[in-house]
Amino acid sequence: MIDGIEVVACVPARGGSKSIPRKNLHPLGGRPLLAWPIETALATPEIDRVIVSTDDAEIADVGRSLGAEIHQRPAELAGDTALVIDAVRHLLATLKSVGRPVRIGLLLEATSPFRTPQMVSRCIRRLVEEGLDSIATFSRASINPERTWRLEGKTPRPFIDGAVPWKPRQQLTPAYQLNGAVYAFWADRLPADGPSFLFGRMGAEIVPAEDVIDIDDAKDFVIANAILGSSQSTDAR
Repeated sequence: MIDGIEVVACVPARGGSKSIPRKNLHPLGGRPLLAWPIETALATPEIDRVIVSTDDAEIADVGRSLGAEIHQRPAELAGDTALVIDAVRHLLATLKSVGRPVRIGLLLEATSPFRTPQMVSRCIRRLVEEGLDSIATFSRASINPERTWRLEGKTPRPFIDGAVPWKPRQQLTPAYQLNGAVYAFWADRLPADGPSFLFGRMGAEIVPAEDVIDIDDAKDFVIANAILGSSQSTDAR
């Protein structure tokens, strides 16, 4: 809770995944991927409720065992083309219908396991203290847009007209990308349609790229486990 306002974290975790079967239950650091956002949310002092939105019975059981509440997601919101934001809208509407409307909502996806409670807290505090409608975490872009290209037939052209891809790094315009670690927003201001969790008066919480990772495929799990192993070895010294 912050300033007497309840904060609810939603962890979306559908059962299907084409890149890695049962990805949300796949082990990372000896724990299922689903455990990482739940444990972080439970350790964040401003968060009052942690709710897993899922269509899958096994994921629901694991979520409960980790201390989260469970919201049954309709099958039509759990397919490969379904948008996460629609599952969140369904959760918000359900809670409102039972007299528990959400004031501040958070999206914490399992695919970004390295977020910290401090990172989450900063987003919540800035949302309230700066009068924002929404805020998300960003990192420096892995490739600057001024260095990207498009193909016209077989001819390469700078993706941004007028850009000079050969500029020294120091002369490039700083560019940032969403890293998916944290989205925080006022629930009653979330647009009724559209795909974006960023709306209205938006804020950007900048975090170092090395502090986050996006788990998409098997290679990402290998990298994440290697990072954890290296960190644990350093801590043991």
